[in-house]
Amino acid sequence: MKPTVFIVEDNTDIAELIQFNLDIAGFNTVLESHGTRAYERIIKDPPDLVLLDLSLPGLSGIEICKYLREQANTKDIPIIMLTARDQESDKVRGLNIGADDYITKPCSMNEMLARINAVLRRTSPTLIDSIQLGDLEINFASNLAYCKNSEIQLTPIEFKILTALVKAKGRILSRTDLLEIVWGIDYTGEERKVDVNIKRLRDKLIGCKNIIQTIKGIGYRIERE
Repeated sequence: MKPTVFIVEDNTDIAELIQFNLDIAGFNTVLESHGTRAYERIIKDPPDLVLLDLSLPGLSGIEICKYLREQANTKDIPIIMLTARDQESDKVRGLNIGADDYITKPCSMNEMLARINAVLRRTSPTLIDSIQLGDLEINFASNLAYCKNSEIQLTPIEFKILTALVKAKGRILSRTDLLEIVWGIDYTGEERKVDVNIKRLRDKLIGCKNIIQTIKGIGYRIERE
């Protein structure tokens, strides 16, 4: 699965350099130089991550970040701000209104790629091929899980439960949440089905640290490192 990065940068040379390197690294990219147009395009077709310059014609990067965080369909999109060395106060403002990270220009493309991948791992783990949680590796491309490099034989339901908990990023999922995510909103069976499958999943993960936590009376969550 190739994540889409929306690049908002009005310096053509910088924008094309970023786009070139992200394309080579396997990302889908969208480019826009005007703040207002960028905001309208992002709202219409949300990407997986926004790389956002602060100084733009039309809406500024600060305004775009603020408005995206106010919209239901874009409030969770990861945003990395591109800042100049003399924009310290804007950097702080951006982080305070919801930016996930910042990159000071000029920077190496290796640093930029590392920061993008780090933010995606933290905010949208299933957009990357795999994620490591202690001794447990989950490969979303192949729907396989490994404990200490040995494959764990999971059923499709068990893998869906594990994926749902990982995607929740430490947030507690109730039994009702898991029923709707894994079995569908039309499922009318008992919530006990979740507990049974969680137990089976835990038994299969016995060789790894017990990362699935039971929150008594509420539900389950993944213990993130």
